[in-house]
Amino acid sequence: MIALAFEVLDIQPEPYAAAPQLTATLRVTESTGAAVHAIALRSQVRILPQRRGYTPGEEAGLLDLFGERSRWPTTLKSFLWLQCSTMVQGFTGETEVRLPLPCTFDFDVSAAKYLHSLRDGIVPLELLFSGTVFTRGEAGFGVEQVPWDLEASYRLPVDAWRRLMDQYFPNTGWLRLDREVLSALSHYKAARGLTSWDATLESLLADAAVLSPAAASPAAASPAALSGEALL
Repeated sequence: MIALAFEVLDIQPEPYAAAPQLTATLRVTESTGAAVHAIALRSQVRILPQRRGYTPGEEAGLLDLFGERSRWPTTLKSFLWLQCSTMVQGFTGETEVRLPLPCTFDFDVSAAKYLHSLRDGIVPLELLFSGTVFTRGEAGFGVEQVPWDLEASYRLPVDAWRRLMDQYFPNTGWLRLDREVLSALSHYKAARGLTSWDATLESLLADAAVLSPAAASPAAASPAALSGEALL
């Protein structure tokens, strides 16, 4: 039986990827001296939000995810961020491998919303490993499973995430809308001669600030009414 261990040495933004990606550098150690032909490695990357503190400004951004601070003892739980994989080439003793971590800035994804809310400090991560190990021996090849209990932790600087997002989405973000709402929003923009989506949303926010209770009713909030609530 082989004996594997994993250590996360570093996680940095990938500078030349076609889409946003962090890259984790892993040290893989095999302590029995067996020759490892290859490893088909899989990893779950989980965020452990309960292992750091939050400023009042960050607390406001986390309201949608975890509720009021008084609820955090029950709501602040670890959650899945990424599932990723890579192939580890043959080695004896130890080797280093790069694990790609593809990222998104879609605010419908809890992890993106969480990371965007952080101002500085670190993101406590836990990487859980699984996969298949191909060994090389005198009688041929053998196959073993990566033990389910192998894991590694890492404290990702918030700055690394912010640099990655600034590289691909400088001073911008993504918001997914229902097609009917998007159509109504496009009509609102054209009817008022607005030149950008930013100006359109700013106009709606300004209108929403002076809406009467009657205008905020469900009937008035239809796409035809083009109220701020209907579009945002």
